[in-house]
Amino acid sequence: MNKVSITAVRQTVYPDLMARYENPIEHTCDVREGQRWISCDGQRPEGMCPAAWYSMREFVEALAKGEGNFYDGWMKDPMSAMISCNDGFRPFSFYLEVVRD
Repeated sequence: MNKVSITAVRQTVYPDLMARYENPIEHTCDVREGQRWISCDGQRPEGMCPAAWYSMREFVEALAKGEGNFYDGWMKDPMSAMISCNDGFRPFSFYLEVVRD
């Protein structure tokens, strides 16, 4: 199986939606831009946010198995994907790519 690199690329924040719909919370997300994990055998890396993992798991598993070319040419590199976590107020975008040794 391939190793898959997962990089936190960018976080978007929607303060207007937070003000309108979200209850105030003290702690949200520990992910930081540039943070990187390596998935081995399609498994969730240690320290990876479980909610973010839920959003990307199927893509990581497919890349680990050597599958790719999602949505018939969506990505320039067919062995990659750009996936966002499911936080509608402050989603992070993650770049997934097969580790090429």
